[in-house]
Amino acid sequence: MRLLRTIRLDPSDTFVFERAADPGEWAVSGAFMFADADADALAGKSRAAFRGGFLGVASFGWSTLVQIVAATEEDRHALVDTLAKQLRERLGAPDFGAARAAAEEEVAFAASLCDHPHDTLIAVRRTFEDGAIREAFRTLHPRGTRKPMRAFSFLEVESEEESSEEIHLVALGKEKRSD
Repeated sequence: MRLLRTIRLDPSDTFVFERAADPGEWAVSGAFMFADADADALAGKSRAAFRGGFLGVASFGWSTLVQIVAATEEDRHALVDTLAKQLRERLGAPDFGAARAAAEEEVAFAASLCDHPHDTLIAVRRTFEDGAIREAFRTLHPRGTRKPMRAFSFLEVESEEESSEEIHLVALGKEKRSD
């Protein structure tokens, strides 16, 4: 079985997002965090999380990239339990049964993204289209022989489409300093 873990290749997540996920956390898409959001009202770090963040389940922080890793059935159960607890405590799920059902669905979706070799990195691009959230995922495969992951050691990219949106990391960094 394969699941997603957050990965941090550089410190950018710490200033792009309000709360950055810790490296190595189990992760899910996190699109549900924006289910009731007003697309036009999202700005700054919230907008960055919407456009390109995976949700770290333990911290409820965001990560730009996730990595496909091997997982056990026990890992999956622990992930579902942790996410269900977070949904109940942080988002007010009506009861643990409803929270667990939602967590099962989110983890199953995350696992469905893992149909690639171990260590493949995945990025997401989210948009609001016709009143719904649309997600497009890109995979980044290590080039050459297996070496420690570095930000610029990836060459191959698979994507549904290219983004026309630009993210200005310098401006987001300045925004953090002014907070």
